[in-house]
Amino acid sequence: MDKTDILSLPYDELLEYVTGQKEKAFRGKQLYQWMHQHLATSFDDMKNLPKAWREQLTEECSYHVLKPVDLQISQLDGTRKYLFELADGNMVEAVLMHYKHGDSVCISSQVGCKMGCRFCASTLDGWLRNLTPAEMLGQVYSIQRDIWNFRGFEKAPSIGSEEYRNTRISNLVVMGTGEPLDNYDNLLTFIRMLTDEHGLNLSQRSITVSTCGLVPKIHQLAEENLGITLALSLHAPNQEKRMELMPIAKTYEIHDVVDALRSYQKTTGRRVSFEYSLVAGVNDTDADAKELSELIRDIHGHVNLIPVNPIKERDFKSPSHQAALAFQKKLENCGINVTIRREMGRDIDGACGQLRRRHIHS
Repeated sequence: MDKTDILSLPYDELLEYVTGQKEKAFRGKQLYQWMHQHLATSFDDMKNLPKAWREQLTEECSYHVLKPVDLQISQLDGTRKYLFELADGNMVEAVLMHYKHGDSVCISSQVGCKMGCRFCASTLDGWLRNLTPAEMLGQVYSIQRDIWNFRGFEKAPSIGSEEYRNTRISNLVVMGTGEPLDNYDNLLTFIRMLTDEHGLNLSQRSITVSTCGLVPKIHQLAEENLGITLALSLHAPNQEKRMELMPIAKTYEIHDVVDALRSYQKTTGRRVSFEYSLVAGVNDTDADAKELSELIRDIHGHVNLIPVNPIKERDFKSPSHQAALAFQKKLENCGINVTIRREMGRDIDGACGQLRRRHIHS
């Protein structure tokens, strides 16, 4: 008999599951709180649940807590990069970044990636499978436990306390390994559970989902009534260069992708953002800046310029800081809201997929 993936059950579904086991509904609320607020590491930790029921849950449910098999800590800025092993032995990466405004976490949505972007290490070993809501939540929860641990808490602070509020993850980006919209249903369940008032209750406005441009899914996401930010991995100012860098461009033409973002913004009223990896000599010229500004000029959004993080399997190089500043200035002169993303974890395996790939091939 397949075990129930209990950590993937939204609140209402968990209550149905619990009452189906002839337990009181309030036990479901307690169970959900243990998993999604206290971030308990096992059913045995849930001391206010009857022992016999805890034993039954252990027998009938899967409750796999992610623990890092590798952790790299940047000596430059304290960025922490985690490699988590899943229950089936596969591995995924996640990152914790410290900013003045709080702790930001970047998680993966798939094991591997099928998108094939030429500058990204995540895609080099192909795609294996989608992550479940529990496995996406598990990355967040394991990092949250680590935050409490290195800040001196032996256990989770009391729910609702100042310590709980001040040490809770403040921002989340689904921008690690994988294409989130290629794992659409699990992604939506994950977002709704993470922002549920019965769980960590993260604000939807503090969540960003990045996509390389799956046009039908962008239109579908616009109808979901979510308050998240959508980020488009654009990386090129025109169709020709985008096809060179991103195979997905052969399926969805660049103007169709940008039009989908316009439609998303019109439907949701949410600001959008563009991720643009600067590759020296490839997409960082004055002409590229001018063409990019013309492509997105009428969209209320923001461009994140990301000097590409070199990987040994590719010969792409990052532009100089001066060249990046010049590209930024050109966009600003064209009326585009733009920043150069602060480089985090440069002294560790910072690029998506690097740490996992090193372990796979070690």
